[in-house]
Amino acid sequence: MPPKVCPAWVGYLLVSPLRKVFQSPEKILGPYVEPGKMVLEIGCAMGFFSLPLARMVGKEGKVVCADIQEKMLRSLRKRALKARVDDRIIIRLCDQNSLGLKEFDDKIDFTLAFAVVHEVPDVSGFFGEVSKAMKSVGRCLVAEPKAHVSLEKFEATLSLARDKGFLAVDRPKIAWSHAALLVKQ
Repeated sequence: MPPKVCPAWVGYLLVSPLRKVFQSPEKILGPYVEPGKMVLEIGCAMGFFSLPLARMVGKEGKVVCADIQEKMLRSLRKRALKARVDDRIIIRLCDQNSLGLKEFDDKIDFTLAFAVVHEVPDVSGFFGEVSKAMKSVGRCLVAEPKAHVSLEKFEATLSLARDKGFLAVDRPKIAWSHAALLVKQ
């Protein structure tokens, strides 16, 4: 049975301005994202990280926002228009079996998978697709909520990532999360 997906109504809680006090997108992602880069955000929901990412990559960069829930993506589109960063965001509806991002193979500089891997039915396949999308020098930040994912389960996730050619090179401190910065080997 596939893991349970976060209900769409939770997306409104996830974009709460209060969350920025504890999980500032700029502080979390600033060390990894530069203007002009191509970023992939998997499980973007309504865009808590997407909009700041779009500002970080600037007018020359792009953020590919992938999610399984159409309602979340519709809300993200509206928020991106309002924030005037819609020209930097590429929205992709994916499904449980594939991210559907073949057109981005070897183009992604940085991938963010924040609180999403525990919802993926095939974690190994997920990391295989992420690896194909990323450039050889690409980095991937994986963060999982401690409330849903034990440290043991997070380590198992990193083992599956390792099997797909990723190496954990850092363990950034992120509130309420287990996190690892991965690079392609």
